[in-house]
Amino acid sequence: MRKKMFSRCLTLTAGAVCAAALAMAPSTHGVVAAETSEAGPAAVRVLGATQYRQTIADIFGRSIEIGGRFAPGVRDEGLLEVGTSRASIAASSLEQYDIMARSIAAQVVDPQHRDMLISCKPATPTATDDACASKFLGEVGQLLFRRPLTNAELAKQVTVAATAAQSSNDFYAGLANSLASMLISPEFLFRKEIAVPESAKAGAWKLDTYSKASRLSFMLWNAPPDRELLAAAADGSLDTKAGLERQADRMLRSSRLTAGVRALFADMLQLDKFETISKDPKIYPQYTPDISVEAADQTLRTISDSVLAGGDYRDLFTTRKTYLTPLLASIYGVAINNPNGGWQAYEYPEGDPRAGILTQVSFVALHSHPGRTSPTLRGRALREVFLCQRVPDPPGDVDFKFVDDTSNPTYRTARARLSAHAAAPACAGCHKMTDPLGLSMEQFDSSGAFRTVENETEIDVSGDLNGKPFKGAAAMGQALKEDPALPACIVRRVLSYGVGRRLSRDETAFLNTLTADFSGDKYSVKKLMRRIVTDPQFYRVAPPEVVVGLASEPSVATKLAKSGE
Repeated sequence: MRKKMFSRCLTLTAGAVCAAALAMAPSTHGVVAAETSEAGPAAVRVLGATQYRQTIADIFGRSIEIGGRFAPGVRDEGLLEVGTSRASIAASSLEQYDIMARSIAAQVVDPQHRDMLISCKPATPTATDDACASKFLGEVGQLLFRRPLTNAELAKQVTVAATAAQSSNDFYAGLANSLASMLISPEFLFRKEIAVPESAKAGAWKLDTYSKASRLSFMLWNAPPDRELLAAAADGSLDTKAGLERQADRMLRSSRLTAGVRALFADMLQLDKFETISKDPKIYPQYTPDISVEAADQTLRTISDSVLAGGDYRDLFTTRKTYLTPLLASIYGVAINNPNGGWQAYEYPEGDPRAGILTQVSFVALHSHPGRTSPTLRGRALREVFLCQRVPDPPGDVDFKFVDDTSNPTYRTARARLSAHAAAPACAGCHKMTDPLGLSMEQFDSSGAFRTVENETEIDVSGDLNGKPFKGAAAMGQALKEDPALPACIVRRVLSYGVGRRLSRDETAFLNTLTADFSGDKYSVKKLMRRIVTDPQFYRVAPPEVVVGLASEPSVATKLAKSGE
């Protein structure tokens, strides 16, 4: 019965879980919409695959292997992290989580790990020991659930362990059974945010301290709160200005910030799509799956170096500094002195056509077809990813005969083929938005290699951005750097990523303030992240919906306070 109810719970959207499953208060009473607020609603997010792996590594170490498969994420507003609040866990995925949970739990209690990971020893390993089980499950449960377990939750888990230990005559088997049940609990798999009234402002609501700790930690580290952050949530210091700034600055100084920055930009740049792209081996024999992995890493190294140093975000579109491996160097057609392989810092000389992250394989290869380039895909990605400008999907009945025929003797280049294709009235509007940008990158083929001709015809790389003409990808990067939509877009992306949902109109003032401050901070993404996570507005939420005729479910914070924990 429990498994059936849990399966039904996890097939709901994450947003519905808050009311339908986790609150455990089903009702046929009507729901009154929340009042207008300067903040959006508290979120319920599915734990992402990277976040799941990082949680297990943080708690139990990297020697614990994670089997099973994760379902692909749902992208919303350009971000997988926003999609986590709209995603669901289907029954087939639940089976995978169950496989992973049992495997992880078995490894934690096996003879190779138990002495390092379990902080107590049972009186005898062949019988129950509620005291030791309570100690271990309480410690681990707080890290898994990102808050302390209530007395009732802990008692239940100890009972589960005791029952299994009695039937197997094995204390550790009982402990594994209880741990596995926590690993498939909605309290672990969903990041549920709890709203509480804000005492300093009548009618306003904010996240409770444990939800606040989670939002802060996943924003900066893409990982759950560590013990020090949970302690700050427990003693209330995280709810003070000084306490919040102290924790934020500690986390910003940590080496773990690198993983957080990489996660943010990997999501924004859609680098997860490298897992599914392919190139025609007859046309691009040098392109291998290893290149996809290294291309994504190259861009993330380039970005994280700049961000962690407090660099100007706009410089990423003009910089000639990057990192290369011998494999990537072969694609780029450059020589590097690196006989031992691995990564090496590299700077393209002045005048080289490659400048900025948009000329890297991670962009030009990702936004191309298997057998040819696509100025339209590249231009669309540039507008949507970096300028936050929506480009409509093409009509379903569009004829692509001109653009697909790369051997057409009349239309020998992509520019000529697109010109013929865009002559159709239904196509012209969107292609005006995308092609002038994408055509400036036509000297990079679908694999990312440089060329100057196509079908023995010189490639024309002239283009324009909002009426400003340029020639070539390097000049396009400069035009993009000077466009005010570029910094405004990254501010929106970072804030949306942090709150895990679409921004509401009521948050426009906060967004505008952050954008102005971003300019004053010389476009430092690191300083932007600090401004966001230390601002009380980041943790404010809309009043929760009120279920008519039903008492509100006490928050976790209220339960813990009443229980004396």
